[in-house]
Amino acid sequence: MEVKSTTKYVPLSPKKARQVTREIQGLPVSSALDILTFTPKKAAQLIGKTLKTAIADAENNFSLDTGSLIIKEAVIGSAPTQRRFKPRAKGSAGPILRRSIHISITLVGSAPEKKKRTARKTVSKKTEEAPAAAPAASEEQA
Repeated sequence: MEVKSTTKYVPLSPKKARQVTREIQGLPVSSALDILTFTPKKAAQLIGKTLKTAIADAENNFSLDTGSLIIKEAVIGSAPTQRRFKPRAKGSAGPILRRSIHISITLVGSAPEKKKRTARKTVSKKTEEAPAAAPAASEEQA
């Protein structure tokens, strides 16, 4: 079962955040949290919050075991960029781009097994005739 959690409009550059998400993709949740805890970057703290939200969703909404969760993908998408201008020499203006991102984390875990119902067998005329023909054929071969 897949659980997806998203944080939108985070004021951070996508390039800086993708460095952190590359480190945690494909890892179990416990080791990914350890890596994010000891990574000295602003992105690590924000991605950690999103990961903890996904873990809580998996545990509370889907009844998944947190020990078996694995990070399937951690995606950093670019969000709208704010454009500002700063005065420069000789009356010109230099652009300032304030970038923002969307953080999306997908977790994969095995769902708890449910008891399966066994289907009742229905007896039809075709199934009754077939066993009667089979012993006759075996008597002829013997």
